[in-house]
Amino acid sequence: MSFLPATEITADALNVERTRMDLIAQNIANAHTTKGPDGLPYQRRMAVFESYLNEEVAKENGGGSIGQSVRLAGITKDTTPGPRVYNPTHPHADEQGMVTLPNVKMAQEMVDLIAASRSYEANLSVIQTSRQMAQKALIIGQ
Repeated sequence: MSFLPATEITADALNVERTRMDLIAQNIANAHTTKGPDGLPYQRRMAVFESYLNEEVAKENGGGSIGQSVRLAGITKDTTPGPRVYNPTHPHADEQGMVTLPNVKMAQEMVDLIAASRSYEANLSVIQTSRQMAQKALIIGQ
């Protein structure tokens, strides 16, 4: 039986939250990219998570939902159209002088970044607490 089954599950959560923060950073960096390699404005990307049963952890702990974990199911593009603004001097303006901007909303990205950051911190706290409990158990067992 694993002494710290929560650490493996928490490590999965740390990985997906790190990916989520990377995507948010990418969205912020491309908030003004009006023409990408495909010729279209940048589209916001989002992480999609899924729950799964970590077989190794479940076997070590007698089955049940103890092995429930999270992983990245994929990365999707937000298909909402971006705002169109009138700017005839912009190099990517159409015949009417309209430019389609990316569908990235800075306020939404910042809120998502704070939520992902808090979740990451909470998972780090779980690992630190588990480590402290293991150290105390070793001291008690002496």
